[in-house]
Amino acid sequence: MSNPLQGAQFVLAAHRISQLPADQGAEVAFAGRSNAGKSSALNALTNHKGLARTSKTPGRTQQMVAFNLPTPDLRLIDLPGYGYAKVPLDMREHWKQEIDAYLHQRRSLRGLVLIVDIRHPLKEFDRLMLQFCFDTQLPCHVLLTKADKISRGQAAQALAALRRQFAAENLSATAQVFSSSAGTGVEEARQAVMDLLAQPREGAHQGRER
Repeated sequence: MSNPLQGAQFVLAAHRISQLPADQGAEVAFAGRSNAGKSSALNALTNHKGLARTSKTPGRTQQMVAFNLPTPDLRLIDLPGYGYAKVPLDMREHWKQEIDAYLHQRRSLRGLVLIVDIRHPLKEFDRLMLQFCFDTQLPCHVLLTKADKISRGQAAQALAALRRQFAAENLSATAQVFSSSAGTGVEEARQAVMDLLAQPREGAHQGRER
């Protein structure tokens, strides 16, 4: 099966949203806590091992990184990892403000892929992102990463529990099991990203003005 995300290329790393590529076309953002496997997921989805930097040091993604896809005006945006304990407080506050501004102002944003370690319950940041997507009707797809670290049965239970949680809390995100190293769920996730990129602008941004 051909991979529509293959051929992704690094464009730039932006410290502020004003430095990002022109706000046109469509893009999907990737967000998640540090060390949840965001860079590895991006590399697996694009079939490019060196596209996003992976590190055992949380918080290595310290800027918004833009990648162009082969189809013109389609992009992936890697947002700074969240939960970076060793990063200075003023830098953390800057990232928080820029991510908030990006999510509220970026008109080409069609959806969010939220990276969550399947072995841990949702953290505060995960809940904030899910609630934001629900409140602004921004489509969100959750990748429960590192599924190779637990049994298949445990992974299925974790996914079912998360979906029950979505229903109980009236959140409309979709979710799947994922492992970049084992290749679990990679094709499904690629299709989810392409579906997000195909979202009409109005549907992805309804209620986003404040």
